[in-house]
Amino acid sequence: MFDCGPAATHKLVKAGLWPTKVDHLFFTHHHFDHDVDYPCFLLCRWDQSIGRENRLQVFGPTLTERITERLIGEHGAFTHDWQARVGHPLSQRVYRNRGGTVLPRPGPSVEATDVGPGCVFTGFDWEVWAAPAEHVQPFLDSLAYRVETPTGSIVFTGDTQPCQSVIDLARGADALVCMCWNDQDAMDADGEAGGQCGTKGAARMAHAAGVRRLILSHIGPNLASHPVMEKGIGDVRRIYEGEIVFSTEGLALDL
Repeated sequence: MFDCGPAATHKLVKAGLWPTKVDHLFFTHHHFDHDVDYPCFLLCRWDQSIGRENRLQVFGPTLTERITERLIGEHGAFTHDWQARVGHPLSQRVYRNRGGTVLPRPGPSVEATDVGPGCVFTGFDWEVWAAPAEHVQPFLDSLAYRVETPTGSIVFTGDTQPCQSVIDLARGADALVCMCWNDQDAMDADGEAGGQCGTKGAARMAHAAGVRRLILSHIGPNLASHPVMEKGIGDVRRIYEGEIVFSTEGLALDL
């Protein structure tokens, strides 16, 4: 899972994915629209667990460890919740009815790690690499991620302006999921082009990296309207020759 913005846990379940099936979470940065549902995800995943799940591993730039501790650590904002569920007989009964057998019920166990550029995770047959993304430094660190698997590679930019570090990370990838906030001409005119990708910026990065498919995401309300959408896709097409996907809420793709 990459980022955990508003209602992400609800949307996971709507898509048929239980939080207990997610073992790895990667944050691109810690603006609220990328992490505000993190407490909901943490608590739902733990509450639905019965002790047989893998330990959740969370990766992200600076603040990832601190935010996790402040949510569910010894003095965390939601520690009262999981402690009540560990201790009260009703919650213990619900836990056993779900299939839990170990009492006292263990509290949340999350391995959160602050990471930077380079290889941040290696699994059995996949690995994740990170590179700096240029967004709102020095206030927050931002990362883009590349997932390498035997069947292909996917890059998630998070929020970024066009930059060489993300182009290099995405070089030759099968898919680039790139933020695309608005029509580039509108962003250039209203001064919002710095720190973000618009239509032409996303297209230039995809073209420079030679990716096979460009998936436009993090789309703002203006670009999602007609005829701005059609103009924007046309602008992208004039720069980038590969497959273009203009994402919508709940879209499922076979990557």
